[in-house]
Amino acid sequence: MRYETLIGLRYTRSRKRAQGRNQFISFISLVSMLGIALGVAALIVVLSVMNGFQEELRTRILGVASHAQVTGAAGDMEAWQQAAQTAAEHPNVQGTAPFVQAQGMLSFDQNVRGVMVRGILPAEEDRVADFSKTMRVGTLDGLQAGGFGIVLGVDLARALGARTGDKVTLIAPQGLVTPAAVLPRLKQFTVVGIFEAGMYEFDAGLALIHLNDAQVLYRMGDRVSGVRLKLDDLFAAPRVIRELANRYDTRTVLSDWTSSHANFFRAVALEKKMMSIILFLIVAVAAFNIVSTLVMAVQEKTADIAILRTLGASPGSIMSIFILQGAIIGIVGLIAGVIGGIALATNLDVVIPALEGVLGTTLWNKEIYYVTEMPSKILPADVITITSVSFVLTLIATLYPSWRGSRVNPAEALRYE
Repeated sequence: MRYETLIGLRYTRSRKRAQGRNQFISFISLVSMLGIALGVAALIVVLSVMNGFQEELRTRILGVASHAQVTGAAGDMEAWQQAAQTAAEHPNVQGTAPFVQAQGMLSFDQNVRGVMVRGILPAEEDRVADFSKTMRVGTLDGLQAGGFGIVLGVDLARALGARTGDKVTLIAPQGLVTPAAVLPRLKQFTVVGIFEAGMYEFDAGLALIHLNDAQVLYRMGDRVSGVRLKLDDLFAAPRVIRELANRYDTRTVLSDWTSSHANFFRAVALEKKMMSIILFLIVAVAAFNIVSTLVMAVQEKTADIAILRTLGASPGSIMSIFILQGAIIGIVGLIAGVIGGIALATNLDVVIPALEGVLGTTLWNKEIYYVTEMPSKILPADVITITSVSFVLTLIATLYPSWRGSRVNPAEALRYE
């Protein structure tokens, strides 16, 4: 073992038997370790929640929406079969399904709710969405052409007080023009199923009916609103849309999930960046506490440094001793922070309910955060980045006090010894 390493380890271990002034140095060192540990743990937990939230939001949105869609510029599309066939010829398109989408109002037992009505073909909808996995009561097969059945989101059904078998009234905004007045179009639908996508926007505001029933209610004839597409790689959606755009005329509009739901993902990405910067500042403050620790250590060990210099130790060796001493403080804090952060991030489903029970308040409101549970996903790249940056900050913090220790003049230091 090199003598620099031996002395650095000895200085670090000696704090266990510290007395007097060394006790204060030990306390500052402990505070620095705890600060680094808390900062690193907080970074890992927050970034894991951000990653989980982003993935959960994307999964749940695309489980109900679509990777991409082809619609008519005027809001409807006549030759949708040809449009679907053209899209299906692309190698990255796995499935297509037509849809009718319009606004409406549902009424049941004096309860009224505005909804987004989507007409679908149940047999083809499973090719582009995951409704079959989210059904809590009934199935999509309950939607039959001419049967006027309807599938409601769980929160929408709860708000209306409707259950399967109940008849709800769907009011279309396009009215019937009569000599007396403009009358709204009404139609009774039977609730044949309830789904829970896990995203409040859809669970509280989406209703599914059969495509033919939607065409009759909204007087669309054989037209549809567009065709929904499912891709083999959702991140390839912008490229696929650009390639498909050359196959359609100007009366067709193509869009993908990155544009239709861009605000959600941009907000999450921006928040993730800002939280990372803020929490790295916490780590930086804790790391630079090491400066005060090592400055006091240099003052305490001035005589030892002078003796080492008289024995032939170079200024570089003295710097190495105190850099090692500060690095040990940082490494211990980093290890504790990484272990604590990973343990906390992987057990949020237990920690959050426990905190809610202790505090008597709701920490995770699905109406605000769009998803029903706090998600968490630990990415190895994030952990490596956090650890690397924190360790670099720790090393930077050791440079000035180590350099100051290497500049000690042996003659001046030993004059009164």
